[in-house]
Amino acid sequence: MAKGKLKIVLLGGLSEIGKNLACIEYGNDIIVIDCGLGFPDEDMLGIDLVIPDITYLEKNRDKIRGILLTHGHEDHIGALPYVLKSISPPVYGTRLTLGILENKLLEHTYDEKPLLNCVEAGDRIKLGCFEAEFIHVNHSIADACCIALHTPIGTIVHSGDFKLDITPVQGEMMDITRLGELGREGVLMLMCESTNAERPGFTPSEKKVGTSFEHLLREYQKNRIIIATFSSNVHRVQQIIDLSAKYGRKVAVTGRSMLNIVGAAVRLGYMTVPSGVLIDINDIKRYPPEQITLITTGSQGEPMSALYRMAFSDHDKVIIDNNDVVVISANPIPGNEKLIGKIINELYRKGITVVNDATAEVHVSGHACQEELKLMHALTKPKYFMPIHGEYRHLINHKQLAEYMGMPPQNIFVSSVGKVVEIDADGCRFNGTVPAGKVLVDGYGVGDVGNIVLRDRRHLAQDGLIAIVATVNTDEMEIISGPDVISRGFVYVRESEELMEEVRSLCAESLGDCLLSGVDDWMQMKTKVKNDLSKFLYSKTKRKPMILPIIMEV
Repeated sequence: MAKGKLKIVLLGGLSEIGKNLACIEYGNDIIVIDCGLGFPDEDMLGIDLVIPDITYLEKNRDKIRGILLTHGHEDHIGALPYVLKSISPPVYGTRLTLGILENKLLEHTYDEKPLLNCVEAGDRIKLGCFEAEFIHVNHSIADACCIALHTPIGTIVHSGDFKLDITPVQGEMMDITRLGELGREGVLMLMCESTNAERPGFTPSEKKVGTSFEHLLREYQKNRIIIATFSSNVHRVQQIIDLSAKYGRKVAVTGRSMLNIVGAAVRLGYMTVPSGVLIDINDIKRYPPEQITLITTGSQGEPMSALYRMAFSDHDKVIIDNNDVVVISANPIPGNEKLIGKIINELYRKGITVVNDATAEVHVSGHACQEELKLMHALTKPKYFMPIHGEYRHLINHKQLAEYMGMPPQNIFVSSVGKVVEIDADGCRFNGTVPAGKVLVDGYGVGDVGNIVLRDRRHLAQDGLIAIVATVNTDEMEIISGPDVISRGFVYVRESEELMEEVRSLCAESLGDCLLSGVDDWMQMKTKVKNDLSKFLYSKTKRKPMILPIIMEV
């Protein structure tokens, strides 16, 4: 073993779903694996996306030898369009992964064009003192890989997202042979995903969904069928297209991400569409409804998605009726249950038949369950283990699974975002932290909305706003005009005239007290008005609206 120290730090993907980003550092070389986004929590009002804090990478930009991508899902590549504006190392990924990424990069501008390098499973790339090896795995998107990173002190295996699919729709099953070879050669650390660590058994094959779809197409031959699924699940979309062609249906695709990914997959050869089957969404009225299959986004209930707009009669191309059958081919991501429930309820109100995983086997996970996780451990035989990609309960369940497999508890490292794991000839340990956290994206603003702004937004959402506007003359020490009271989200002014008049009188009294006392400092005046009004409103309403005094001088 070399004498240097290998450092492993995750800037996302621990105790959370999404935002996956891992850094592996040795000497003057850093490798980054994945660069994903997360979705905002309910209390992040107005926030569109959450990306990792890359302060540490920006400080060490000259050391970064490359960003390696395991696959093309948002939680693994979605932050790259933002991150590549501040650091610009070469990016390595498989063809479909880069095809999806290129579409995202077109929406942004860069001082320096991002350098994208296409690799295939089996390729080995020299990057500084590291050698990265891409190994084929099965997942719910094509072209997924795990990465074996050969370092001066041993091999690190990063699983990415995977499952063992012995009967994949396309391509081969996971390369367990190479993983076994690495295990025999010796794996220093396994970093393995934990999303399904609580689920026993094996994850079913994607072909099982195809069988369910065929049953539905036979059962509902007289109905138009609308299927909502993840746009990135190319294999599922391929099965829908093939079965629709078999039963004499035309297929139309709607939803921005679905159009982008299906377009990239067809262009790159990951999907084959029989001639004449795929039609434009504008042409669906030319065919009887029973000859149409619609593939759409919105399986997670997103308010601007195509399925949401259909359900609430806001889609400009598709009008649904009670002769339609809607299939939701996805399980809700934690936190999205209410959004999906809202769509399903609205569909039922319209008399539409809804099929989801609760009533038919129309979805299987893309993540490894316990038996497949055990297989990964058994194949690689790691000396040390770090569970990644999951909430804290997932990480702990995976830790317990590793202990069941015989790994000593002291060799298992359940880390947190920003915490440094250090490995050298003397062993493995936690050693310090680096800057880490969440950067919030709101519209075109990246990082300009922080905790203070979110706190204000929550305050406004909960109790509303009262603005007090007054003009004073500090030379004469008198109020020239006002105070006027403007209320938003607090009370309906026309029905609360008495309260508003009391507020106006109180504010005039507070300002008058300041002027009589000779106070001409704006901040003192505003604080006095704010404090007096806050106490008064709480005593009257038991609410604490945001109070914004605006005092002008003439």
